[in-house]
Amino acid sequence: MVASVPDLLRLVVIPVFAWATWRDIQTRRITDRAWVPLVVLGAALLIWEAVQFFVFGHSDGQEFLIRAGLSLLFVGPLGYAFWWFGAFGAADAKAMIALSVLLPTFPSYSLGGLEFPIVDTALGVFSLTVLTNAVLLAVVIPGWLGVKNLLSGRIEPVAMFLARPVAIETVSARHGRLFETLDGLTTDGVDIDVLRMYCRWRGLPLAALRAAPNTARDPESIDDTTEPTDGRSTIDDDLDWADASATPETGDAVAPADVDDPWGVDRFFEEIDRSTYGVDPEQLRDGLELLARTEDDTVWVSPGLPFVVPMFLGLLVAFTYGDLLFALLGWLGLGLA
Repeated sequence: MVASVPDLLRLVVIPVFAWATWRDIQTRRITDRAWVPLVVLGAALLIWEAVQFFVFGHSDGQEFLIRAGLSLLFVGPLGYAFWWFGAFGAADAKAMIALSVLLPTFPSYSLGGLEFPIVDTALGVFSLTVLTNAVLLAVVIPGWLGVKNLLSGRIEPVAMFLARPVAIETVSARHGRLFETLDGLTTDGVDIDVLRMYCRWRGLPLAALRAAPNTARDPESIDDTTEPTDGRSTIDDDLDWADASATPETGDAVAPADVDDPWGVDRFFEEIDRSTYGVDPEQLRDGLELLARTEDDTVWVSPGLPFVVPMFLGLLVAFTYGDLLFALLGWLGLGLA
């Protein structure tokens, strides 16, 4: 492979993003240690290239600075803005910031007589190409989910593109959101991470909650509580999530209207001192009631796919094919590719 030293060093972003993507799919958590080295490397390469341009008098030094400035002052802050307005998570924003520093301009690689990336852009900001590629690829995911649900005969106008039915006994190991309540399908269901936090706080496996919902609904049944964690699925805890043993139910069912704090949800929110990912007490109660009272074996759950996944795919496409948006515009005859 023929390329400049900075462009060769930038290829380290691929294995780092591959690891981060796998980690995010498994746990929905990525350590900051994944991004800091990329930012440090990117800053060093920016200084290196700037010195090369201006010390040796390259004519395109000004163009390099403009593109680097657009990447640092637009793409990086855009990632922060997306996080601020809740469009995606903190890890996704940090990934975008790292890309804005490490990949400000288009790299160039020669391999076997071919030049990569194939499709360049007039703007020439490589981090922006990665972002637009990621957005275009992310659009494919709802379409794939919709086709899969359609072929399975699950036709719901909105939910079929955003969620799919899963076995209830697997919910405790999943990420995403419940896409239904007892009243029907919804796009505002409880985050499953918060369900895990609640169950760990009570020391009550989901299977036990379902086996004895009348008892579990009564806040008087809550004794000592434990560490709720941050809701990730990979933490070792004392809960056997498949253990259905619980205090046997007695008497009539305890309905939400019969107690001041059904499920002890208000107490849960008062005692925890960390993020609940935008979930409010009513959403948590609705989720618990659904899992406790539904007669179905499955519930609709969103995949909860982190944006780092299409970002990684967009990165691979950017390094090889190039800019999907410019290629699409060119194919449509707009002459921008």
